[in-house]
Amino acid sequence: QLTFAESGGGEVQPGGSLNLSCAASGFTFDNYAIGWFRQAPGKEREGVSCVSISDGSTYHADSVKGRFTISRNNVKNTVSLQMFSLKPEDTAVYYCVLVECYYCSARVCENVPLSGIYWGQGTQVTVSS
Repeated sequence: QLTFAESGGGEVQPGGSLNLSCAASGFTFDNYAIGWFRQAPGKEREGVSCVSISDGSTYHADSVKGRFTISRNNVKNTVSLQMFSLKPEDTAVYYCVLVECYYCSARVCENVPLSGIYWGQGTQVTVSS
């Protein structure tokens, strides 16, 4: 079955940095995007950053552009999220996700898909002084 290996969450001070990693396994479909969603207390889940295996495109939410960078590692189903200049507003549970879609852009992560999305267990990121 489809499983995720997530790591890198923790607590940092404002302005600090953190790196998240995710590896997905146990699936056979060819077209998908992989990346991260997050959910802050009292708020809905939102897309943060994704990369499309189908076309190589990347997506970053406006709130994290210039501060977060997603990248593929040595295998296509493994990604890292480099987070710099972290703000208290970044505090949330971060979920590694895989979105099954036919040759989609990474912009599929602008919204929570109605179907074809698979969630990791989540890792807590806390930014506070």
